[in-house]
Amino acid sequence: MTIVGVGASAGGLEALEGLLGHATMGCGLAFVVVQHLDPNYKGMMVELLQRSTVMPVRQIEDRMRVVPNAVYVIPPNRDLSILHGVLHLLDPIAPHGLRLPIDHFFRALADDQQGRSIGVVLSGMGSDGTLGLRAIKEKGGAAFVQSVDSAKFDGMPRSVIEAGLADVVAPAEELASRIATYVQHMPRGSGDSEPASTPLSSTDPDSLEKVLLLLRAQTGHDFSAYKKSTLYRRIERRIGLHQLSGTDDYVHYLRENPHEADLLFNELLISVTHFFRDPAVWEHIKTDVIPALMAAHPDGGVLRAWSAGCATGEEAYSLAMVFREALDELKPVARYSLQIFASDIQPDVIEQARSGVYPQSIAADVTEERLRRFFVQDEYGYKVSKSVREMVIFATQNVITDPPFTKLDLLVCRNLLIYLDASLQSRLLPIFHYCLNPGGVLVLGSSETAGQAADLFMLLPGRNRIYQRRDVAVRARLTGFSGSPGRSSVAIGAAQQLSPTTNPPSLQDCIEGLLLQQYCPVAVLTASTGDLVYLSGKTGQYLEPAVGKANLNIFAMAREGLAAPLNIAFAQALRSNEIVKLKALEVGSNGGTQFVDVTVHPLSEPAAMRGMVLIVFSSVTPVQAAPAPAIAVNHGLQKATVPGSRLAAVQQELQHAHEELQATREEMQSSQEELKSANEELQSTNEELQSTNEELTTSREEMQSMNEELQTVNHELQARLDELSRTSDDMKNLLNSTDIATLFLDDALRVRRFTPRTASIIKLIPGDAGRLVTDLVTQLDYPAMAEDVREVLRSLVFQEHQVASRDGRWFTARIMPYRTQDNRIDGVVMTFVDITASKKLEAALREALGVLQGATEQVGAPEHEAQLQRLVKTSRAVLENCVAGQAPGRSRS
Repeated sequence: MTIVGVGASAGGLEALEGLLGHATMGCGLAFVVVQHLDPNYKGMMVELLQRSTVMPVRQIEDRMRVVPNAVYVIPPNRDLSILHGVLHLLDPIAPHGLRLPIDHFFRALADDQQGRSIGVVLSGMGSDGTLGLRAIKEKGGAAFVQSVDSAKFDGMPRSVIEAGLADVVAPAEELASRIATYVQHMPRGSGDSEPASTPLSSTDPDSLEKVLLLLRAQTGHDFSAYKKSTLYRRIERRIGLHQLSGTDDYVHYLRENPHEADLLFNELLISVTHFFRDPAVWEHIKTDVIPALMAAHPDGGVLRAWSAGCATGEEAYSLAMVFREALDELKPVARYSLQIFASDIQPDVIEQARSGVYPQSIAADVTEERLRRFFVQDEYGYKVSKSVREMVIFATQNVITDPPFTKLDLLVCRNLLIYLDASLQSRLLPIFHYCLNPGGVLVLGSSETAGQAADLFMLLPGRNRIYQRRDVAVRARLTGFSGSPGRSSVAIGAAQQLSPTTNPPSLQDCIEGLLLQQYCPVAVLTASTGDLVYLSGKTGQYLEPAVGKANLNIFAMAREGLAAPLNIAFAQALRSNEIVKLKALEVGSNGGTQFVDVTVHPLSEPAAMRGMVLIVFSSVTPVQAAPAPAIAVNHGLQKATVPGSRLAAVQQELQHAHEELQATREEMQSSQEELKSANEELQSTNEELQSTNEELTTSREEMQSMNEELQTVNHELQARLDELSRTSDDMKNLLNSTDIATLFLDDALRVRRFTPRTASIIKLIPGDAGRLVTDLVTQLDYPAMAEDVREVLRSLVFQEHQVASRDGRWFTARIMPYRTQDNRIDGVVMTFVDITASKKLEAALREALGVLQGATEQVGAPEHEAQLQRLVKTSRAVLENCVAGQAPGRSRS
């Protein structure tokens, strides 16, 4: 048996009918339907769905065991879970309007059924179901989604598709057959905990290598170090989804469809995460780890953290939020901040993480207080606030082959090592050890351990997998870490930094160090704005700190005589992207002067330094100095210098330019102060607008939730209305076919409804509805009709009378109480049956009887008299029976 969880909301009734209507009785599937329902509304979903499927439809009761070939529907105002195939109903905890019943059940289904779990998302608004399908995908299950163009409301299907979780996208009518076919091809070992026993491992020992070879050629990533069981399950799952017969067909399919390699790549990486996953771990980090790291830096400072394999960023943002909360609780005197580096191998998930936008369904994992403090809600869901976003830097990185982030205080790498084989784990953990500062902390997943690197990390007290770095050398382990030849030097260099005294320095190292100290010129590396990034050599003779607030800009720190020409050369170098040289500048130095050559070099390589500027200072003696300073621009082999005779003019122009520049700077500072003041006012206004926006967003959420419930109720009522319309048509045709005049009166004797036949007895037209029956003109000679109706209403006893009409017709008038389904009297029903033919027969019989009686009296023979007497008795009996069936004034209850 395979359990299929089905989530639907607004517009879901039609989609559910399409899905279940095409599911056959012997499919072996059990469908569990979860909807957004009004907690106070008693729906008719079971009755409506039963009309569209041959499988039995049941409303779920607590502790109901799931059986195949059946449909189960969640009741209103309940959350649903499952354990060992038994459904459990729970009271909802989240307030009405913020409940996510589909996510709740999908997660429980994933935990219970593992790789055999299947989730289906149909029409609906919002994003409920997206996080639940993530959990199903993580366990190796499958996600089926209704196509956006076929859904009445595409919010829920679109959210799943945009998150990249959908395995099959099709109209609701096609999903049943696609699910049945997938189940037929589902591998036997579908759970994460089950051993692989599959075509990959049993029929073709080289099939896995073929798939990995094609995958590496398409994506550039080698998965040969992944655990084989994980590779088997994921590849077989793709085979089942494409309904292929075996591995050879899948290899052929991979070669013909390059896009399939990208899909397999994404599935192998298993980018499944959510905010504050394993809350106990985050509470431990908040209450123990972060305070310990702060205590190790009593003077404050910037703590560094790395979230490796961050997927869509939830883990990195969770760490940022926990750090802010810890700061608020500890209230340290020193200033602390946390710089988080978050990396993942997938560029698309990194882009999603950078955007910081998440669906509304994250409310199931993030408390209302955190949503209000760390997120801004918009029409697409929730966006991470600016203060949290600025704490995280995202980068695309392969943790196996790319250089790692270093000098870290905290490294979070959860649920990554479990997918790697032991050899790769033994190479990664020493790198993690190298990246951490002494006393740094490593956080692993609940199913991961330090393993063979137990001598490098010490497990901290508690049930969580949180380790502290041991202060040991790991040179031997780091050598040969990289998975590509070009990366080995990174690991070797890192190892040499860890243990510099292991081997004596070589002659080459000594010579290079001596040359660097004694003969290399002084140089500084700056950003394009002039802010200092790196200093090399003794820069004090050219630069000095400015008086006042600390300013690490080279133009503010340049000594007298250097600032103005350096400013011009710097701008010229950036503008032309060419090297600019200043010759023999006279620079003030501690009361004296010195001559210096300056080279301004804009950098374009390597890529990490693109946009920066390297400035090199070289002191020259007065003999070497030219009679007058000159500016030379390097244009390949051409050089242009400024003649010495124009020295005075150039100096005067430079002085004017310097004064103008100084005035411009002062004006800019003044403008900046005004802009800052305006910005503060705008920020204040923005906060007020954000507060108003939050209130409006809350109201919109409530309205949206109510709208979804109304949509569901409306569909049910529409289906009920159609059913009532058909029933009304059946009753109308039934009454018309009997040719019986029927009149419905309310308890005030007003006309409610009548059949066309009634108009031939009582003068009625459609506009007479609501009129008193006593005000109508009738052909009947029945003056006591109103009194008889009132008597029936009083006594609730059925009455029947024979009445004549003025045109010679006879009718049997029956008066009965009108009873509703809840056994309430709401008027009377009068029927008039035409008995004119019976009356004429009665008159004819009476006349014949009279003739026979007269003939009997005239006949004298005894034998003829006896024969006539028998005939008279027979005729009288017939007449009495006829009269007895039409006797006036009869009544019965």
